[in-house]
Amino acid sequence: MVDAASEPNQQARTWGLFCHLSALAGFLIPLGNILGPLIVWLVKRQELPFVNDQGKEALNFQITVTLAMLGCLALTLVVIGVLLLPVVGILALVLTVVAAVKANGGLAYRYPVNLRLIK
Repeated sequence: MVDAASEPNQQARTWGLFCHLSALAGFLIPLGNILGPLIVWLVKRQELPFVNDQGKEALNFQITVTLAMLGCLALTLVVIGVLLLPVVGILALVLTVVAAVKANGGLAYRYPVNLRLIK
């Protein structure tokens, strides 16, 4: 967790923004939604504590989204997955953009639904 007393500098906020927005690579590359935040987090986590925090948050959320999408794909066999896939996709996109805006503002964003697999 980022120390609330220390406001992240502009560089940390920009890289925090990249942590979240790099997940949009998933629209171009299979599993890019996980690889994007993972790469940004691995490169900058030692240097910037804010990026370490937001990188883990973004990575955990994208893993959660991937698991939810796999569950929806399985549920397409009983038709409900067809309805849930776009809902999960749109929700993931909206929350990713909200997180990026908050991180760019210097706030340590916490996704409302997130498996905290990476601590």
